Amino acid sequence: MPSQIGLIGVGLMGENLALNMVGKGFTVSVFDALKEKIEKFVSGRGQGNKIHGCSSIQELIGSLELPRKIMLMIPAGKPIDEIIEALIAFLDEGDIIIDGGNSHFSDTSRRTRMLEGKGLLYVGAGVSGGEEGALLGPSIMPGGSVAAWPSVGPIFRAIAAKVDGGTPCCDWIGEEGSGHFVKMVHNGIEYGDMQLICEVYDIMRTLLGMTADEIYDVFKEWSKGELEGYLIEITRDILAVRGDDGLPLLDTILDKAGQKGTGKWAIVTALDVAAPLTLIAESVFARVLSSMKDERVLASKALKGPEVHFFGNKKAFIDELGKALYAAKIISYSQAYQLMRAAEMDFGWKLNFGGIALMWRGGCIIRSALLAKIRDAFDSNPQLVNLLMDPFFAETIAQSQLSLRNVLGEAIKNGIPTPAMSSALAYYDGYRSANLPANLLQAQRDYFGAHQYERVDRPRGEYFHSNWTGRGGETASTVYSA
Repeated sequence: MPSQIGLIGVGLMGENLALNMVGKGFTVSVFDALKEKIEKFVSGRGQGNKIHGCSSIQELIGSLELPRKIMLMIPAGKPIDEIIEALIAFLDEGDIIIDGGNSHFSDTSRRTRMLEGKGLLYVGAGVSGGEEGALLGPSIMPGGSVAAWPSVGPIFRAIAAKVDGGTPCCDWIGEEGSGHFVKMVHNGIEYGDMQLICEVYDIMRTLLGMTADEIYDVFKEWSKGELEGYLIEITRDILAVRGDDGLPLLDTILDKAGQKGTGKWAIVTALDVAAPLTLIAESVFARVLSSMKDERVLASKALKGPEVHFFGNKKAFIDELGKALYAAKIISYSQAYQLMRAAEMDFGWKLNFGGIALMWRGGCIIRSALLAKIRDAFDSNPQLVNLLMDPFFAETIAQSQLSLRNVLGEAIKNGIPTPAMSSALAYYDGYRSANLPANLLQAQRDYFGAHQYERVDRPRGEYFHSNWTGRGGETASTVYSA
């Protein structure tokens, strides 16, 4: 009996996705360039399941029902292009290749166009949830050749996480690389959420002098309320783990963060489409700064800061910390959705913003209670220009912004770095300002480069140049936006 889907790459994610598929009643053929991986999987975790191990690409393709569906769970970049080239020679018109890794969305757009030109279909499917999500139900964000959706949709929706009484955390995103784009934004939000959590942890540890057990109690409480979410829950659990010496394992971990690049992709794309993704950008740069461990140790001995003192009510301040974290998180999501809206216009896509929030409600790393509110906001107003303009979020920020200001004031006075939270407030204050000092900036640009400016007393789109020094001429530079 032919398999319903093929999977290339049986690393941890590939194995778990295959087991998830057979657990939902599908038959799966698997292949890996390392033959021993196949043998180990089929004779181990995959034993007795509807998994067919293949020794070659030809065998894999020959084992599949039509139209063939082949999912790639291999590293992004050149390996994807190489395996696509290897597959093309054996595929027939209408067959489907699915990239389930973290490919850059522009590569997915390119591959979609190339394969459609050959009569084949291509899907770039962002998969989030880690190894546990892959096995038990991930969030899946597919985009690419829309004609592939009737074939791959039933499989993806069956294996995806379920929320709200059985709704799958998977739906069609849109054209070309839109699925991988949304996954990139998801990962950017993940960077922001993690950095915000780290900053409030640092404030509790450094400013309030709290122990791991005391901080655990705070996160345990937060995991039950409006801050409820996967990253809050795992932070709580991490704080409870002890090493062999009985001390918190967290305290033994070097403060040097790693990254795989999707956060950087998000901020580079934000610059390309002119979206202010400041909080996620600061979160990426915070990881970069953390990686300079040796240099920071030297700097800590040479550069002075304030003595750390807290004179307030600790319990009241912890309550404010929770409100500040929630406010900053809302602002981060508002920026991420602005990025998606800008990309939608720039690339000619049509994205369902409420549906994307629903896809993130379960299975993925950023799943949280907040996403239900985001879905409600876009369901109520699909044309919402910014989450902060939704009545619920506007009122929530109005009630919590003072806590954010108070928390940042204490952190700044005591020399505790809060790049993500600080950028959240700066963005909020900038976004709510009818007038910014950019009039001076434009005057400066016109002074030294004759870049021209618009006037408040003249129609928009009409540009002027001034001879600021009396020595310049009337010739102006062209007006353009980089």
